[in-house]
Formats: sequence, structure tokens, C-alpha cells
Amino acid sequence: MDLFDQNLKNKNMPLAEQLRPKDFDDFVGQKHLVGEGAPLRILIEKDEIPSMIFWGPPGTGKTTLAEIIAKKTGSRFVILEATASGKADLKRITEEAVGELKFQNRRTILFIDEIHRWNKVQQDALLPYVEKGLLTLIGATTENPSFEVVGALLSRTRVFTLNPLAKDDLLLILKRALRLVHENQGYKIQFEVGAPDLLIGLAGGDARSLIGAFEILLKTKIVGHSASYGNGEDGKNLILLKKEDIKRAYLSANILYDKGGEEHYNIISALHKSMRGSDADAALYWLARMLEAGDDPLYLARRLVRFASEDIGMADPQALVQAISAYQAAHFLGMPECNVALAQAVVYLARALKSNDLYIAYNKAQKDIKEMPREPVPLHLRNAPTDLMKELGYGKNYKYNPNFKGEVKQDYLPPGLKNRKYLKRD
Repeated sequence: MDLFDQNLKNKNMPLAEQLRPKDFDDFVGQKHLVGEGAPLRILIEKDEIPSMIFWGPPGTGKTTLAEIIAKKTGSRFVILEATASGKADLKRITEEAVGELKFQNRRTILFIDEIHRWNKVQQDALLPYVEKGLLTLIGATTENPSFEVVGALLSRTRVFTLNPLAKDDLLLILKRALRLVHENQGYKIQFEVGAPDLLIGLAGGDARSLIGAFEILLKTKIVGHSASYGNGEDGKNLILLKKEDIKRAYLSANILYDKGGEEHYNIISALHKSMRGSDADAALYWLARMLEAGDDPLYLARRLVRFASEDIGMADPQALVQAISAYQAAHFLGMPECNVALAQAVVYLARALKSNDLYIAYNKAQKDIKEMPREPVPLHLRNAPTDLMKELGYGKNYKYNPNFKGEVKQDYLPPGLKNRKYLKRD
């Protein structure tokens, strides 16, 4: 069965699939790539596409672009789901591609959805076919290709970045959904004041999330509507969507966040930088984003411990105490009870005086260890638990500091590092 058969009818098809654009005229967003005269659009319309990777958040049009290419290209178009395919599938496709090229003079375009889920061995197996031009690759990924696609394969593709959809883009998609529901089911949808903005705002630039939440919301309301008025009674086809309804629809499924993916690292970076910039409000927001998405509170607590020493250090030694206490609280309580303890630590760290002197000092010492000769410990600093060691001079002439008043003049570094200073002096 052709995945892209537009004549296929399925009454259970999700609304997002029913709304999926079939051509550039219906495609919403990504004007920098597929707007009138944009480079990618020209390449697609001329059927001269290179191997490429679509990189962007969920619901921004990666798969839709692949379907448009499937429709417009004169090439054989094959799709693989990375989560359900491997080298055996690739071997079969390449064998078929050889036949297509030999007997039909037609190239093969291979679309791999979620290409980041293919491991290094699988990606390496794909490389020679892309390199020789037997396959034209289109990969789709939500993860940074720099980290998830092997370098050799990445160098032979062009990466096109898709952006989260703007508010106006999502509003246009929502209007199309309303029109489709009215045409197919006869219902007219009316929103409470402010409800459309809330629905669009919670989608986070993701068209699939927007339509998915709208569809759940709509089905819930239609069930209640039918129970109250019967099946499509005249004058009873108006449905009112309220803000509270929208919040409930998003409650279970709309914090889009991959704890192992790039967004995780983007948000922890935002948390660090907000604390470093002493913006306690922003730091609280990013903390909540991670906790409410189900991230590990102990991971967050460990990051706070690191931050307390790296970015605050001796400017406020109590910062480390606060961070460790928050870690212990998170360990004892777990979520959701530990959220306030972590919030307390985040606010304290954000408001504390900042200094990275310790971080810089340690890096200097680390650099010397890597680049300077590893000199032995000076004899006077060595312990001498045996007579032989004493005879060899271990501990000889060591000055026991408590026996002296004031500063004791003696060297504590190897001769090659004598008088080396790592910490910045006031």
C-alpha cells in the first residue's frame, strides 16, 4: 500500500492527518525554505533535490515536506521509519534502487523519519549509497544533526532547519480545522474570549500538538453535546469551547519535552544562564519546565551543586550548603514534594554573589598537570612512617605550622612550579 495514497479514505483518520497539506499552496510556515522563490522549493519543483536532513521541533512540517516531495518528484520514493527498520531493509531498498536505475532510469529517494534513532553502524551502512548517488537521502530529526548524524554522512547532506510555527501560522491552521469540522460534522465552534490564544500558546509552535489537543477537546464536547441534545437536533449544533476546557485537554499530553534529547540540554542551559545572570524569576520558570515535564529532580539537584561551586564559589560559600541540602531534600521527598526545596535553592543561587575564581583556578592547575612535567613530591612534604624513609630524607626540614607564629616560609609546590599562583588575589 502506498503510504502517500491521497485517495485513501479513513473515517478514523486523525484530524491532523486530514489537514496535512498536499502542496506548497496549503503549506503553512517555513517561508525561508519553501516560500515563493525559496531555494528548497525551487529544487523540489525542478526535481533536483540533494541528499538533505530536515531538522526542527515536532509539528513543524518535516514529514509534510517529504510527502510534498513524494508527490512532485519523478523519482521513486521510499519511506523508512527509523524505529522499525535496519540494515536488512536498507539492503532490500538498495537492490530495488539498482533495478529502478537500470531499467527505468529512475533514481530512488529514501526518506528516513527520526533518523537520529539509527545507530552509527546503520548510518555508516547508508553512507556509500548516498555517496555514489544510488540513493538520495531525506532524513527528518528533532535532534541536532551535529550530534546525532555521523560526520561522514552529515558532510554529504544539506541540513535545512525548520522553525517553530508562529502564532499567525497556528491561527490559520486552527481556522482550517474549524472549517473542516463544520463541513464534515456540521458543528459550529465558538470560543470563549481568550480561548484561541490560550490554545495556540500552549501548542508551543507545534501544529500537530495544536490539532491533537483541539481534536481531544472537540470529541469530549461532542459526546456531552449529544448526550444533552440528541444526535444533531436542529439548532443544537453550536459548541462553546472555554479556557478551562483547553487547559484540561492539554493537561496530560502537551508538555513536549524529551529528557534525553536536545531540548533537555537547551533548558538546563537556560536555567544555568538565568541563575548566572541573577534572574531568579527566569530560573524558576526553567526549573518548573523541567520538573513538570517529568525530568529527574536529582539530576537537577546535581546541576545546582555544580553551579554553586563553579559560578559562586567563595563569593558565597553558603551556596554549596544550600545546593547540597536541596539535593538531600529531593532524595528524601521525591516529586512533587521536593519542587519547593529545589526552587529555594535556585532562587538562592540566582540571588547570590557570583564568582568563577575557583573554576578558573582549578582549570589552571589542570592545565599545568597536563602540560608540565610530573615532578615528584618534595621530600620535606612526604610522610616518613619507617626508619628507611627517614634515612632517605622523607619529611626532613618540614616546618609544622602550628609550632610557629605568623607565616611559615616553606615551599609546597614542586620546584618547577615554585611561586605559581592559581587563585586570583584581591
